[in-house]
Amino acid sequence: MDEKLYKELRNITDEEKEILQGRDNIDRRLYMEQQSDIINANKLLEQGKIITIRPHTRFIHFPKHTHDYIEVIYMCSGSTTHIINDNKVVLEKGELLFLSMNAVQEILPAKENDVAVNFIILPEFFNKALNMIEMEESPLKDFIIESLVGKKGNIGYLHFKVADVLSVQNLIENLIWTIKNDSLNKRSINQITMGLLFVQLLNNTDRVEVGNNSDDRKLLITILRYIEENYKDGELTNLAKNLNYDVYWISKKIKELTGSTYTDLVQRKRLNQAVYYLTQTNILIADIGLAIGYDNLSYFHRIFKARFGKTPKQYRDNYKK
Repeated sequence: MDEKLYKELRNITDEEKEILQGRDNIDRRLYMEQQSDIINANKLLEQGKIITIRPHTRFIHFPKHTHDYIEVIYMCSGSTTHIINDNKVVLEKGELLFLSMNAVQEILPAKENDVAVNFIILPEFFNKALNMIEMEESPLKDFIIESLVGKKGNIGYLHFKVADVLSVQNLIENLIWTIKNDSLNKRSINQITMGLLFVQLLNNTDRVEVGNNSDDRKLLITILRYIEENYKDGELTNLAKNLNYDVYWISKKIKELTGSTYTDLVQRKRLNQAVYYLTQTNILIADIGLAIGYDNLSYFHRIFKARFGKTPKQYRDNYKK
């Protein structure tokens, strides 16, 4: 991170000075209403804003709480320890932690060099970002995004271990810098940067830990990740073997958890990948069918039209217009 920016984030805040002078608990008035354990966005966001940042408060234990906004924590240096829905999460330098509004969080005291940035984000901020990744549809993307904005209700956190992914690190630094410094079109810049960040994170889903109290949810993310990485030729039998499950059992479980069969999920991923190739590349349509796993090109044309109402050629021509 830029040295000047890091120095600003590392400065001891007025709140931390009080703590170092002997205060032994957080000043709840800064975060929440009386008799409430919900951190209130109105306490942290200036009127009219939908995103802001603040340095994580060090040197003190932060008791259990929830948020009425989405919180994203980025670790600039050192580490912090969080207890989220009774799961211990250690956030290391360069890692990202997305917290849903349903997460119950507790934070252990951090030291001076444990510098973290908290993003306070209202859900509507993500609208433009989601539009940017519309073409990158996949069951895994849908699961992560819907979990993030609270539609599924019972996910706690997304822990992205992306310290060595330079593109992610650059985008986060850009986001922090833009929020801290006034500039023209600041909101649009931040929303577009968040969209680019999502694209990069969705390209690194093998580095995410999904936190919740459900074994079914953990199984589902494993299944969806397998489809994401093996949609061209990944067989259900291989998935079952990798997970040490009976094929019949896992087939029923997929239907129970998603409402779709394994074949349906694979086909959806393949066809959405075809849309990406049709609109973002000049690859021949016949080669696209082969690239996504269909040797029978007439079958590819038939199911594509059934899904989108147009043949692949009509879809590409319409997009160009």
